[in-house]
Amino acid sequence: MKEKTKNMKNKIQKHINVIRKNPKKALITFLNWCGEVVKYNLLFFIFLISTLFNTVLLRFFTIHTVENVLFFKPLLADLAVILIVGAFSFLIKEKRRFRYLLISSILLNLICIINSCYYTFYTSFSSISLLATSKYVVAVGDAVVENVLKIQDLVYIWAPIALLYTRFYLKKRGKLNLSEKRDCRKFVSTVLVSLIPITLFLATLTPLEIGRFTKQWNREYIVMNFGIYTYHLNDLVKSIEPQITSLFGYDEAVKKFKEYYEGIEEEQTWKNKYTKIFEGKNILAIHAESMQNFLIGLSFNGEEVTPNLNKLAKNSLYFSNFYAQVSVGTSSDSEFTLNTSLMPTSNGTAFVSYFNREYVSIPKLLKDKGYYTFAMHANNRSYWNRDVMHKSLGYDKLYAKDNYEIDEVIGLGLSDKSFFSQSMEYLKEIKEQNTPFYGTLIMLTNHTPFSELEKYGEFDVDLKEEIVNSTGKREIVSYPYMEGTKLGNYFKSVHYADAALGELLNALEKEGFMEDTVIILYGDHDARLPKDDYRRFYNYDKQTNDTLPSDDVNYKKIDTYEYDMLRKVPFMIYSKETKKTYHKEIQDVMGMIDIMPTLGNMFGFYNKYQLGHDIFDIGQNNTVIFPNGNWVTNKVFYNAGKGAYLPLKNEEISSEYVSERNQYADSVLNVSNSLIVYDLIKKERMQKEGKEDFVEERAIDK
Repeated sequence: MKEKTKNMKNKIQKHINVIRKNPKKALITFLNWCGEVVKYNLLFFIFLISTLFNTVLLRFFTIHTVENVLFFKPLLADLAVILIVGAFSFLIKEKRRFRYLLISSILLNLICIINSCYYTFYTSFSSISLLATSKYVVAVGDAVVENVLKIQDLVYIWAPIALLYTRFYLKKRGKLNLSEKRDCRKFVSTVLVSLIPITLFLATLTPLEIGRFTKQWNREYIVMNFGIYTYHLNDLVKSIEPQITSLFGYDEAVKKFKEYYEGIEEEQTWKNKYTKIFEGKNILAIHAESMQNFLIGLSFNGEEVTPNLNKLAKNSLYFSNFYAQVSVGTSSDSEFTLNTSLMPTSNGTAFVSYFNREYVSIPKLLKDKGYYTFAMHANNRSYWNRDVMHKSLGYDKLYAKDNYEIDEVIGLGLSDKSFFSQSMEYLKEIKEQNTPFYGTLIMLTNHTPFSELEKYGEFDVDLKEEIVNSTGKREIVSYPYMEGTKLGNYFKSVHYADAALGELLNALEKEGFMEDTVIILYGDHDARLPKDDYRRFYNYDKQTNDTLPSDDVNYKKIDTYEYDMLRKVPFMIYSKETKKTYHKEIQDVMGMIDIMPTLGNMFGFYNKYQLGHDIFDIGQNNTVIFPNGNWVTNKVFYNAGKGAYLPLKNEEISSEYVSERNQYADSVLNVSNSLIVYDLIKKERMQKEGKEDFVEERAIDK
């Protein structure tokens, strides 16, 4: 047996050497092999070609550009995987071989269907680690069907159908072999042939591509360069990594962790004019579901979309270049990043996959200062694992669906107006305790699919214009504009959510909360709106009821960069002090990760492990990093997948500027992920307490 294994290894190495020395000859060999397969193994050939073609379709329907579709690297990688999977069919008796190929075709193409659906909503590719969060998708089933599942997502089923038809064709012509024979020689030859695309693929890889592959932050980049099947094989390894952290990577993670935090003080070292201006005051954080920043100041026919937010922005510290920094955990990622100043994890979500880690959080730090901490959300308390994770973050209580009367339902649950009205009764009880509080109110109504138009109230998103008709009389003409589009429906939903917010703010003023309470309002993430709707919104031509041609001087291009910048969300800090004295617009770029240090400076708490910055300390030098490796500064928006950037100002950007921020983004993402996955805050605490058996205790905890 050992001798056979040794001979096989030698044979494989020999083939690899031949391929490296003469790739042209290797390619001819591969084409000749394909000819033999077509002639003698038509079912295998159909399996191979149809599955490979679907990987090309997937890149076309998701990443879109022709250069990505025709890019040979992912084609080689996917081809190699399909060949190896198909090769095992020759180890099965011939009469059962078709069953294996059909099942393999269904499974491989199901991967394409799932990723096609997932990309529609998240602009990213799915992950095996997300199986733990699949139950949360079920809870928003209507949104999935209406916004995610498209006709194009079902096109991939042609592959197994083609395989079934081929078998029917061969059987009808009496060319279907149903013997009991296995063909080990074909298995070996197919595996050896798979070395051709593998070797050619590996020969083209650069150190940068390999580095990004191992980190797997930017899934689109990996699929674009490594293919969908190689991506998922790597994703499988990354997904089980949290379960076997003690086996690999731990020492390197600790090293980077210590290097990053070396020299960082245990206490805050900076001061500015906002230092401790709100110390001891209540904090009420409003988690504004899917609220985007471009809504501020927007109106249709003279009617504001968000009149209450507009008013709030004028009386607040209003951060107009604020980004949410979420990954697949969406709302839960925002809660996590805001409260810990850490990034979302590269695999899974902190709320579901890493709820049992030790975090330094806003609720915990405020509890140390005598605060009562709570959250209110009229959804199931188990959704996004909040009932467990909120305890890990230090919340004293979670008021959830079972604490509310579900008397008015819009979309996913209790309407925002009813939610705020009922929450006010709890808030008044909390206020009577005469204890400072930190509370989070999580809105729900403004959640995709934005389809319950009759419940949002009247708000026209058409375009009205007064004209003089042929008889000389004035009349109002209406153009459809955004009516009937998802973006138009979003405006209607937002208008309702804004009205609910206005009712809450009025109630807080009436009940005397604003004498000693600071309102923190943030959009949790963007609404995942279609690019085509934005194009219509910014380029509407009322004469044709369509968009302007792209070569028109007034045409606004909505490319990847512009789309990402449109995903900005609002962030406001409002109190009687900001209303009177401090109100202003801050235009420096800021992320969710910067909220904790910014508030910490204002309220007098500090977290050594925070990865963000006090925006009033770092100012224009801030860099906002995204979980996929993209980043933005006041000067540049960098796209890690493209390896390119868009200058935001008329000044030259040096390669050193980009390189430094790439290194910084890499460092922050590495440290944050390591800190969470390996529970390094707990490790450091236990070391300080003289407990050296941290690894063993962590294993027992799991």
